[in-house]
Amino acid sequence: VLLEDPSANLVASSAGPNSSDQQFFNEPPLDFAVLNNREKMNQAIDQWRSKFGKTYGPVVNGSPISTKRSISRENPSRTSEVLGHIGLASVDDAELAVRTARDYSAKWQSTPASERADLLDKLAERLKAEKFHLAALQTLEVGKGWQEADGDVAEAIDFCRYYSRQMRELAKPRRVGRAPGEVSLYHYQPRGVALVIAPWNFPLAILTGMVSAALVTGNTVIMKPAEQSSIVASELMRLMMDVGFPQGAVQFLPGLGEEVGDYLVKHKDVAIVSFTGSKKVGLEILEKASVVRPGQTHLKKVLVELGGKNAIIIDSDADLDEAVAGVVYSAFGFQGQKCSACSRVIVLESVYDRFTTRLVEATRSLHIGPSTSPRSYVGPVVDKEAFDRIQNTIMNHEADFKLAYRGEAPGGGYFISPTIFTDVDPASALATQEIFGPVLSVIRTQDLSHALKIANSTEYALTGGIYSRSPASIERAKNEFEVGNLYINRGNTGALVERHPFGGFKLSGLGSKAGGPDYLLQFLEPRVTTENTMRRGFIPSEEV
Repeated sequence: VLLEDPSANLVASSAGPNSSDQQFFNEPPLDFAVLNNREKMNQAIDQWRSKFGKTYGPVVNGSPISTKRSISRENPSRTSEVLGHIGLASVDDAELAVRTARDYSAKWQSTPASERADLLDKLAERLKAEKFHLAALQTLEVGKGWQEADGDVAEAIDFCRYYSRQMRELAKPRRVGRAPGEVSLYHYQPRGVALVIAPWNFPLAILTGMVSAALVTGNTVIMKPAEQSSIVASELMRLMMDVGFPQGAVQFLPGLGEEVGDYLVKHKDVAIVSFTGSKKVGLEILEKASVVRPGQTHLKKVLVELGGKNAIIIDSDADLDEAVAGVVYSAFGFQGQKCSACSRVIVLESVYDRFTTRLVEATRSLHIGPSTSPRSYVGPVVDKEAFDRIQNTIMNHEADFKLAYRGEAPGGGYFISPTIFTDVDPASALATQEIFGPVLSVIRTQDLSHALKIANSTEYALTGGIYSRSPASIERAKNEFEVGNLYINRGNTGALVERHPFGGFKLSGLGSKAGGPDYLLQFLEPRVTTENTMRRGFIPSEEV
């Protein structure tokens, strides 16, 4: 009996969550300890390898667009492999996409919200059905490890399910005021044409979140993916067409940001710009979108999620085993290429040496290798530009601070070892400027007051964390740590839809939190209709 498989006689104590239930449930992660899941993932990777060399181009009004220019997308784990070619849209293609989206806007707006929400639910089911297919592509195109890629697909599913439920509620007019003889109804209408400019680091999740929010609220969408993840984006476009989104509702426009992105941001017919990416580009978008162009009859709504210089504080009474594990994952998961990643760890003097020693040894154990291998904890950075920038950052600071750890990285791809600098000056460029790579600054501090001051000293306010067993310290962090998402005694990455609505302030972004209760409101314009019901001859019911 003792040698029997413990799972053989398990009986579920309750029914599992049902996606058709009114209550929202997060999509569960895959367990790659299960042999069948590993086999399916390897099969999906092999299937993608058999498709290498295809061209993925713009799709406008349901029709593929031939392009004069293209770029090749290489596998960052093995740069000798070319996954495929991205057809680059031109300014003329962008103009056609805007006209198509504008002309279909009234039709899509008049489509009942329940039908738009149904399409999101159908999309969620297709994403789930192709989970291995989509996760495998991410390991090849942007270098996500297996768990990270699975999590990205799961988040895309969550966005669809969550926003579909939200829209069904928002579509119901609300009675405001109770004056006798008057009925006022508060309701919403879409804004028009939405431009979605997506990042490469969450190539499916963030793209799906922004696109699904815009579509379900009745806006037509122009989807402009990052150049590094346009193949993933093309798969989302395929699935949206397959489940029945109208051809006029969403346009797929891969291209160069400085060309088609710039043209679309400034276009008079674009009503919303939803952007996730760098601070530099986000600030440029805000400036350009603020200008009212000839023929423009609206003020553009701009949503920008930008970067972070995120810190975790290690208090004097922290559980160091938990803290080390949380910091390692937060700093080096997906090679530090998450906007939420920990790039500063602020450690109180009394535990500094013990924590740093353990941190270095834990980091030393991480395996670096191709993201297509389940063994690899650290894969490649996304492309040569990122590789050169991060390497230069490390070299520029080697003489300034103690390089506590930098391991050997394999060749053949854009691999950079996790790198730890200790005794870093909190006012230095290394500790204040975003790197977007596997580089961690360890900062020594005397007490919690000073730690919080350091944590708040950058221009960003995205995520942060604290490891502490002191209720007083935790309460101070809740009140004084200036971040949009504060995590206590856990890593500061891995936000889940509805459970951890995500977004920051200061120069980390502008707009409400993705996956939160008021995110969809940004894509809508509120209206109120007020009726005098004291009519001659009869008084109608005021029940609504």
